Amino acid sequence: MVKRIGFLSFGHYQAVPGSLTRTAADVLQQSIDLAVAAEEVGVDGAYFRVHHFARQLASPFPLLAAVGARTKTIEIGTGVIDMRYENPLYMAESAAAADLIAGERLQLGISRGSPETALAGYESFGYVPSDGQTDADMARAHTELFRAAIAGAGLAHANPQMTGSSHPLAIEPLSPTLPERIWWGAGTRKTAVWTAEQGMNLMSSTLLTEDTGVPFDQLQAEQIAMFRAAWADAGHDFEPRVSVSRSILPLIDDETRRYFGLRAQADAKDQVGHLDGGLARFGRSYIGEPDVIAAELAQDAAVQAADTVLVTVPNQLGVDFNVRIMESIVRDIKPALSR
Repeated sequence: MVKRIGFLSFGHYQAVPGSLTRTAADVLQQSIDLAVAAEEVGVDGAYFRVHHFARQLASPFPLLAAVGARTKTIEIGTGVIDMRYENPLYMAESAAAADLIAGERLQLGISRGSPETALAGYESFGYVPSDGQTDADMARAHTELFRAAIAGAGLAHANPQMTGSSHPLAIEPLSPTLPERIWWGAGTRKTAVWTAEQGMNLMSSTLLTEDTGVPFDQLQAEQIAMFRAAWADAGHDFEPRVSVSRSILPLIDDETRRYFGLRAQADAKDQVGHLDGGLARFGRSYIGEPDVIAAELAQDAAVQAADTVLVTVPNQLGVDFNVRIMESIVRDIKPALSR
């Protein structure tokens, strides 16, 4: 049963007509303001997408730290950080520092990443898969080292001239509960099982990179069930969390109807297409009157199976517009999903 509702911003910015995020400064400052306002209307989470070589949010930790310093209760997360681009130890230091600033509220979604505007852009960051290794293998290796680092593993030998010994040193700072708040963005059922075996929470988006012919929500619910079964088999010592992402746009006034009213019927069905050389299934959007959306989401098998729903927001329409949407979701839609 759904317990939490968060927003997920892709952080687009561009100087085009109608955009209220015309620069990087606009989107960063508005992201902070949106998180503050979302907390005030009862939203449970503020999550941000990470993309490189694009006019979108990129390096997440300065933003997460700033949001953490300005808010008190809202969860703060990513959906997702592309681990192909990350220095695991520097990321571990940054993540722990941001988490401590926020009072241990970070929920870090990570993954092997998605198609980017740059061709093998991670190589420009200095990360090249070794012989026989794929970029996905490299992302998982980075993840393994990052998770060891935030758990306090000794990763460098002390300098005897400085410390009097050569014992292993952990990165500093450490945030003691952060290891239980790492999520993996899984695009398939197989990856969800691997995620459970690794002891990470499951983050599943509006896209699955496989298709069996069943509706998106049913395929995603099967993914969640396989994750939970694998988690039980692995015997981890804490309860996992599961999030799903949805495009939810309640039509509550003339402005929302003007922007999204014509899309309501066209986007009300799943779509199947090709991505990365294989079939992929894209989930439908939920656009309409709030009571209608609430009834439809109550029938969404994956929404009902998850404990967290991340609502993708049209961030270029500005803070006030998105706060009105989120306020309606919290007031008019969330109660129907939490009964």
